[in-house]
Amino acid sequence: MTDKPTATTRMDTDIRRPALDRTFSVAPMMDWTTRDYRAFARTLTRRALLYTEMVTTGALIHGSPRERFLGFDEVEHPLALQLGGSDSSELAECAAIAEEWGYNEVNLNVGCPSDRVQNNLIGACLMGHPHKVAAAIKAMQAAVSIPVTVKCRIGIDDQDEDADLARFIDTVADAGCEVFIVHARKAWLQGLSPKENRDVPPLNYPRVARLKQQHPELHIGINGGIKTLDECREQLARVDSVMVGREAYQNPWLLAGVDEALYGEPGPATSRHAAARAFRPYIARRLEGGAKLNHVTRHLLGLFQGQPGGRRFRRHLSEHGHLDGACLRVFDDALSLVPEPAPLSA
Repeated sequence: MTDKPTATTRMDTDIRRPALDRTFSVAPMMDWTTRDYRAFARTLTRRALLYTEMVTTGALIHGSPRERFLGFDEVEHPLALQLGGSDSSELAECAAIAEEWGYNEVNLNVGCPSDRVQNNLIGACLMGHPHKVAAAIKAMQAAVSIPVTVKCRIGIDDQDEDADLARFIDTVADAGCEVFIVHARKAWLQGLSPKENRDVPPLNYPRVARLKQQHPELHIGINGGIKTLDECREQLARVDSVMVGREAYQNPWLLAGVDEALYGEPGPATSRHAAARAFRPYIARRLEGGAKLNHVTRHLLGLFQGQPGGRRFRRHLSEHGHLDGACLRVFDDALSLVPEPAPLSA
């Protein structure tokens, strides 16, 4: 395979590469879970499983360079690639590419409700085609040794949340899938926008809990509407793992508590300022590589949410980070606008 990166940048922090553990993960989110966000997340948590944005099979097979879709920093592990597609042979090819590039897991998107992906039989519409998903999973597993997982909804449109979800899970599990991350909402493919599909359909956490009860042999994770680590602990009493999306992006400091709260280990960040400083060498390398400052630092805009000076930090980066020639000085100046708490006395 061509254009596989021969080296990746490394962040100047003490990061271990732990074994794959799905207890807590950050959901794949288009335009949000980019390589820059994921590298930043590692200043806050060593243990969370991180997911890429969804990459379609067509983009991966025909797009060039592949670094654009697959590039990552070694610090991002454990890391999963989410694929969008429905053709078994193409998905198998892309799963093999993901393994060759060093991803720890490949995940099939069966939850995105966008019209654009529906037209290509990608995403949530596949819940209406469980045998097609089963065939894809079987082909992907035959092509790789890394785990192949599914992220789905509890149903689509007028499907029955009990009978149709059970049929989908049974069919795909019979093909060999052992891990399902379930967004505890239906997706309405007609009448609701993708944004509305993240909020309007009611959450049904008990349905996902029953799914785990019915399938103790499967790994059942839950996603949708979870905002605090206390909520994560509550869910983990009923299911195997928790996936958090928007809250982990808009309020990234949440991630700083994950390692201790859910894994019993100290996290890498002692403060918000420390996390920002740990990310600074990475920003410098990305700028040296030609990236624009705002493309990298936009993922930090929520770091000081609710803190004195947080609004000034966001405003300074937003107003100056996009300008031609914006450099680390802009980032440093923004950071200086946030008072740093005094260290605790011994």
